[in-house]
Amino acid sequence: MARMARVAIDARLTRQMSVGMKAYTQALLDRRSLLAPEIDLIPCGHGENFSIAEQVLLPLEIARSQVELVHYPTQYLPLVRRVPYVLTIHDLIHCRFAEFYEAKVAWYYRAVVAPAARRAKRIIVGDDRSIEDCERYLGVDTARVRVVPLGIERSFLEPVPAPSVERPYLFYAGNHREHKDLPTMLAGWAALPEGVDYDMLVTGADDFGDLHARYERFGRRLIACGDIDEAMLRRCYAGASALVHPALWEGFGLTMLEAMAVGTPVIACSDAVPKPLAAAAVTFAPRDVSAVTRAIESLRGEPERWKERVAAGRRAASELTWDRFARRIAAVYAEVLAS
Repeated sequence: MARMARVAIDARLTRQMSVGMKAYTQALLDRRSLLAPEIDLIPCGHGENFSIAEQVLLPLEIARSQVELVHYPTQYLPLVRRVPYVLTIHDLIHCRFAEFYEAKVAWYYRAVVAPAARRAKRIIVGDDRSIEDCERYLGVDTARVRVVPLGIERSFLEPVPAPSVERPYLFYAGNHREHKDLPTMLAGWAALPEGVDYDMLVTGADDFGDLHARYERFGRRLIACGDIDEAMLRRCYAGASALVHPALWEGFGLTMLEAMAVGTPVIACSDAVPKPLAAAAVTFAPRDVSAVTRAIESLRGEPERWKERVAAGRRAASELTWDRFARRIAAVYAEVLAS
């Protein structure tokens, strides 16, 4: 019988981590049994990011666990790393759009993330588009980068009732940070002619202020639905005429995959769409307001085109599950351990 390899994973779900990072880490923790008997995945974790516990207690726990390999699933990791490790880089948006962030963020990527990435046995990214970024911003040898697309829970592929609403709506799921470029989406929506009556439903807090007055026209409404759980998220996807995703860049873009799994049309910035989903989305160039408007209008004007895109999205989603993701991550562990 083959010997089981012991691999530690930084299992912390911290305030600093994005929703996608938490889903990524939780998906691996939930599927530890899928990795057996080859891999014994051992959760480790103490402290918030940038804390003394992260820098002292986490390395001590890893050392005491007597593992052969560690997986750091985010860029938040201790400075002391005595056990060989693999590192996930979800995206390098902080480097691509440094103007959106404080100077200390750029320093952290230069002083901590880049050296850690160069010393990692493998770098794991969610899409081919991130390989070049790892070389450009972190100085990583691209031969050590492995692409493992993210996945969905199979529940997203099951029928779900749509919410009861007054009129059709477009949906945006995500945070409101600058690189998400919500102004382009809202301007494109506002430019729709009278009679094209879509409300705009967005997740998160209503932090739009006077943007309501700027963008709400012809009785259409901008509605913030707050933080919602997975069940309500599925319902919001199912009821939407389309998911609109204007982000200037994404490492993967999990919400696009989830929407496609439900059977919802996806309109997205071309630079945000990962390779496995490219054939299923209608895209527009970054910050192209008029292209957003045309794409939304095409929902009614080009039904056959959209039928084909939706079918392509469902096919892609049926293949990109978290189970498949976990097995491919395990294959990266095995590659490193064998070498």
